[in-house]
Amino acid sequence: MNPRSLEDFWSLYVSQHSKASTRRWHFIGTVTSIFFIINAILFKWWLILFAPVFGYGLAWYSHFFIEGNTPETFRHPFWSLLCDFKMFGLMLTGQMDKEIKRLGKRPVLQVF
Repeated sequence: MNPRSLEDFWSLYVSQHSKASTRRWHFIGTVTSIFFIINAILFKWWLILFAPVFGYGLAWYSHFFIEGNTPETFRHPFWSLLCDFKMFGLMLTGQMDKEIKRLGKRPVLQVF
């Protein structure tokens, strides 16, 4: 797929995050990245190196071992980053399930 807009890509992005645990790993990765960015600004600049390691590492783990797909970051890195922050915000405000339903996606039910 070659999306023409961020909204087109968002629909694809949500479909690639159908399992709740995949979204949770992304959330944890984003929180951890923000933690390292803040600490790099406040204390030691080199801590910034850990932000992408944890942010992408945890997200990619969820795609390879939980979701069973290839991260969209490899094909569309900028849009993927924007959508990750959008998903983070929606999860933070409890609106992600509503967004999944709006897009007509059905989240996969999991035991854990």
